[in-house]
Order: sequence, then structure tokens, then C-alpha cells
Amino acid sequence: MTIRVLLADDQALLRATFRILIESVEDMTVVAEAADGQEAVDLAGTHRPDVVIMDIRMPDVDGVAATAAICARPELSGTRVLVLTTFEDDRNVARALRAGASGFLGKGVSPEVLLSGIRTVAAGDALLSPGATRALITRFLAVPDTDDPVRPEVLEVLTDREREVMALAAHGRSNAEIAAELVLSPLTVRSHIQRAMTKLDARDRAQLVVIAYRSGLVKPPAGHGG
Repeated sequence: MTIRVLLADDQALLRATFRILIESVEDMTVVAEAADGQEAVDLAGTHRPDVVIMDIRMPDVDGVAATAAICARPELSGTRVLVLTTFEDDRNVARALRAGASGFLGKGVSPEVLLSGIRTVAAGDALLSPGATRALITRFLAVPDTDDPVRPEVLEVLTDREREVMALAAHGRSNAEIAAELVLSPLTVRSHIQRAMTKLDARDRAQLVVIAYRSGLVKPPAGHGG
């Protein structure tokens, strides 16, 4: 299956570079390019790509607002957003994750890491940049969001095991690591993750992690809160 990609970046040269890279592999193709956030939203609606490569800093409608707009459209529920930023500690990265992004990478990553990242989010898995520490991510995700808070009661629909698996996923553990810790099969862990996502209406694993922090299920490491 070919992964259909939409490029959204205000730098034409960067878009051209990404297009050449993406179309150099057999399992991906670029379906459209956007120079700003609004164009990205419009083109996503037209082409319904599997993955949107989204620059955070763009004129007029920025990448965060564009991500929120794309993720809010029911017909784009199958579209994943991968945020690219030159500022891996940027608070906007956390805002993009809250808005529905499946993960992020720094613009300086190698071609292999970028292609792998596209495949990861296309498969529905979360992707946090290797250059960002877990403490940094949890610090920003744990900041209370007064505009759209997540009440702890939302987790009551989960079983104890689903809540336990969700918490470990939020700590950055892979399915294999969770399986080893809980003495379960990786397939069983994946089933728990999928059920938790369905019950909490989470687009993907990244959104499950966001809910875990914002609901208080998982706390940031000591000294990294707020």
C-alpha cells in the first residue's frame, strides 16, 4: 500500500527536498504541497492524505491551528499529522500534540529517520522526536489546559488493565516492553491499547498519551511539572 503524503511548509526549497526524498521510495508518494496552514487544511480535505508533514511556523494560519482544523474533521479521521520543527523544546509542539498531531520530529533529522517517522504515524503509532527527552514532553503535556480540560472521570470507562497499559504507554514504553513488564503477549497489549483508544475516542496512540497526562493518570517527573 502506498502512503499518500501532503507537505505543508512555507519554504519551497524544503518542500522540494522532501518531495524528492519521499518519492525516492516505492511505498510513498506526495499528493500535494501547501505553503501555509489554511492551504494545508484545504488540500487535506481535497486529497485526504494518509500523512501530513506539517511545519509549525507558517504565516497566517500556523501549523498548530492547521493541525487542529484537520483533526477536527470527521472525514479526515484517517489522516495523521507529523509535525516538523526546528525547535524541539518549543511549547508549540505540545500544543500540536494536544490538537491531534501523531508526533513530531526536528527538521534536522536524517532522511532515514524522516521516512521511518512517516511510516510510523501512517501505521497509527505515536512518534516523539529522539532529540526530545521524555521529561520535556511530559512537562509541556502536563500543563493544565483550561480551554479544554480532561476530567479524570473520563477514565472510568476503562478496565484496570487498560488503565495500567495506557499509563505505561504514556511513559514511552513499547508494546513489547509493556508485555514483558505485565507478563502478557504483545498482541494482548495491542488489544488493550486499541480498546482504550476506542473507549476514549483517541485518534491514535499519541492522543492516548496526551489524555493520560491531561487527565492526571500519569504525572510528570519530579521537578518537571508546570
